[in-house]
Amino acid sequence: MTTDPITSIVEKNLCTGCGACAIGKDMLIRMVDDPEHGRRPVVSQTPQGLRASQEAQKRCAGVSTDWGALEIADNIDQAWGPVRAVWQGYAQDDEIRHRGSSGGVVTALAFHAMTSGIASGVAHIVARKDDPRLNETVISKDRAGLLRGAGSRYAQASPAEVLDQISEDDEAIVFIGKPCDVASVYKATEHNQELAARIPLTIAIFCAGAPNLAATDSLLDRLSVPKDGKLTDLRYRGNGWPGLMQAWWDSSRGDQHVSEGISYAEGWGAILQASRRWRCRICADHTGAFADISVGDPWHTPPNGNTDAGQSLIIARTARGQRFIEDAINKGHVVAQPAGRDVIARAQPNLLTTNSAVWGRRTAMRMVGLDTPKDKGQKLFSFWMSLPAKQKFQSFLGTWKRVIRERLWRGVRISERLR
Repeated sequence: MTTDPITSIVEKNLCTGCGACAIGKDMLIRMVDDPEHGRRPVVSQTPQGLRASQEAQKRCAGVSTDWGALEIADNIDQAWGPVRAVWQGYAQDDEIRHRGSSGGVVTALAFHAMTSGIASGVAHIVARKDDPRLNETVISKDRAGLLRGAGSRYAQASPAEVLDQISEDDEAIVFIGKPCDVASVYKATEHNQELAARIPLTIAIFCAGAPNLAATDSLLDRLSVPKDGKLTDLRYRGNGWPGLMQAWWDSSRGDQHVSEGISYAEGWGAILQASRRWRCRICADHTGAFADISVGDPWHTPPNGNTDAGQSLIIARTARGQRFIEDAINKGHVVAQPAGRDVIARAQPNLLTTNSAVWGRRTAMRMVGLDTPKDKGQKLFSFWMSLPAKQKFQSFLGTWKRVIRERLWRGVRISERLR
């Protein structure tokens, strides 16, 4: 029987896999890679583990967030989180722009943070060297380290598990993650002022959901990577906008191979997105409302082909985020032009539709006795009401079908448990 809060959150399909709960050198809570459910925490079923779990739930944005703590001024803020200012632009550094998923702005902002003295390092995700299908969190302190993480990683990641290291080191570190990761960091810093002082800036990357490891293996099959091949690199985005999905591997004889690239539309649209976790499908924040800065694709001005020079949509969420962006532009690290605050809805229509369906999906879950996240102060019902009648109905029916198909009432069971 489940006795600790973190395991209960996982079992109820509320965990986002951010890693904020899995801090502490004693390994009472740690993250594991489950091929089906994604990167999830396991808790030592000891008295110490139970106490650690009770403490960790305060940092969990998967179970709840509070939009009432944000500066919400109008309907645009209510839909997307605080939007103080918006730009469209790209990294001035040609290599950073090319390597990035769109305009390389996230990497350019991170580099500006280090060169301007705001931070000595940046916490972000990179592919694991021993298995490029998986991710790991690193703290980079130079341009080369940042470039290693440039480009999207459509695989499960837990960047917030680095919070312990940030707490222990007497250095300022910028944090980069998905919206759910940044939301948990926001909650963690609310309860820990020393940690808050060591994170001068958070940057969120727009996210439509994280596929599981099984989806990555399906992508490798499509890229014709043999089962006995040793994968050496896997690229989802970048090297132009939006970039090609491509794999590199060594054969059993030691020969080096590279796959033919496939488009982002095929790789994401036909393979990866179908395996996003259910928690991602009931997420109410895909653009990083709790960050200082958010960055995403400006799909309203789409690229011509797969490898164009990219552009990024840049959103200032807080006053310090706005000052930082303006300084990066003035210092020449980012080239950008102001855009209207309404551009986000035009750039990300799919995310707006997804967010509008969340109230219906969560209500359908509650009607069959399933727990749902609690995002206080977010007016999800009003966005659901804006949907056409057919989409309202589908938000309920589609949820009930998925509940039955995936047997969501059984709860999530992670394959590895600590003793």
